[in-house]
Amino acid sequence: MDTEALKKYSALHPKPAGLTLQYGTAGFRAKAEQLDHVMFRMGLLAVLRSKVVVSTIGVMVTASHNPEEDNGVKLVDPLGEMLHPSWEEYATQLANAEEQELQEVITEICQKAAVNQQKDASVFIGRDTRPSSEKLSQSVIDGISVLGGQYHDYGLVTTPQLHYMVCCQNTQGQYGKATLEGYYEKLSKAFTELIKQCPSSGESQRHLKIDCANGIGALKLSEMEPYFPKEVLIHIYNDGTKEKLNHLCGADFVKVHQKPPRGLDMKPDERCCSFDGDADRIVYYYEDATGHFHLIDGDKIATLISIFLKELLAKVGQTLKMAVVQTAYANGSSTRYLEETLKVPVHCVKTGVKHLHHKAQEFDVGVYFEANGHGTVLFSKAAEAKIKQLAKEEKDDEKREAAKVLENMIDLINQTVGDAISDMLVIEAILALKGLTLQQWDALYTDLPNRLLKVQVADRRVIDTTDAERRAVTPPGLQEKIDALVKKYKLSRAFVRPSGTEDVVRIYAEADTQENADALAHEVSLAVYHLAGGRGAPPQP
Repeated sequence: MDTEALKKYSALHPKPAGLTLQYGTAGFRAKAEQLDHVMFRMGLLAVLRSKVVVSTIGVMVTASHNPEEDNGVKLVDPLGEMLHPSWEEYATQLANAEEQELQEVITEICQKAAVNQQKDASVFIGRDTRPSSEKLSQSVIDGISVLGGQYHDYGLVTTPQLHYMVCCQNTQGQYGKATLEGYYEKLSKAFTELIKQCPSSGESQRHLKIDCANGIGALKLSEMEPYFPKEVLIHIYNDGTKEKLNHLCGADFVKVHQKPPRGLDMKPDERCCSFDGDADRIVYYYEDATGHFHLIDGDKIATLISIFLKELLAKVGQTLKMAVVQTAYANGSSTRYLEETLKVPVHCVKTGVKHLHHKAQEFDVGVYFEANGHGTVLFSKAAEAKIKQLAKEEKDDEKREAAKVLENMIDLINQTVGDAISDMLVIEAILALKGLTLQQWDALYTDLPNRLLKVQVADRRVIDTTDAERRAVTPPGLQEKIDALVKKYKLSRAFVRPSGTEDVVRIYAEADTQENADALAHEVSLAVYHLAGGRGAPPQP
């Protein structure tokens, strides 16, 4: 390691005094002007990680659905998955090291993680459309170069596209070609094959309005449009030419506020969807004839995909194990529908994509979505091989055709991470193949009314949870109090969990009516305030 060069370059990317940041599920996120040193150091870390796993590592510069003035960075592991948890600690350590200890911290990481300095390093970089992203990705490049790593800068890409590139590169092209063209071709070919099977439908089936959150999704969708079959007519809104990223638009805004985004005029019964700022989440919605807004969130997306895959798996007649993975935030009606009507096993895990992804890997077919619209489907290697074999060799026509549909589904789904473009095409294909309207999809089950609240506390660490965050272990007496409150209402449940990033406790409640869900949430928030050291005035109903 060239210590002089490290010193020289590090001084060009100084760390603001007194700033400490934490690498979480979403990597680092902060105001853009606080991140220059972090980017430089994540360039360094990516090189070390690459040397350890002897593979290409990804660095994505984005703050997803955060406001435009924020930015962030996350590292992508060899198969397109999120950074290994043990390295999240190294990332935090490195980001917070003072200038003069940088060399020392790097040496320490090299020892702990057994980094072989003689190995080559290779890093892929991508960035979103924020004004600060280009300069910050240049800082990443400085970090990579100082430690002698090779890099390829993909420039403007969606987060899932960078995950895809990293996976293609490290599977020697088995997953696909590590280019944007390769991504567009793989997805559009699979989609076109699926659409061919469709019972021909009227014009109305094909129009889709897409709110791109004034972000990268708009750029990449318009690049991909020429690849789409003529059956699909997409209309892009909030394309970033006029308004600010994520401002009053995007999947997060629509989900939280339960209303359409600014800049998209909805007419009754039109199909609409929203991406988030870096295009790794999607939600659908429509307005009914009475002008009432209907949101179709991640839970309903998981349900639609599960219905479709379950039918196909039954047709191919294989004993492949399928399951759905959810978090405690999944609506109780979706869990009930999946378990009781569809007879598909449902597993609940802690909040955070890495927990869902990890659990979904245990099954032949693992479907996971967060209610916010981030999710995908994972197929085990054995399941993929079996399906491909049946598509080629099966004598029975119906079985073979079903296997072919599954094979195209495997190609259409981005298995590395939730991907708004891929998920949109999966949904469009399923709706077309099943001849379903959004209303019919929405009517599968009715969401239980629910309410999300948060309570400011002095220290979020006083709350500890168990059972996939559905029960509080500390402070003493809190869970007993919640249990007693829940008993007062029909079809009700409630849970509390500490925020991962700030001193607040998040509260979720659902019940048979909105009034009851609101009342339960309020009563639980009072219990948290009194038993877990609430700050400021007590919560008001």
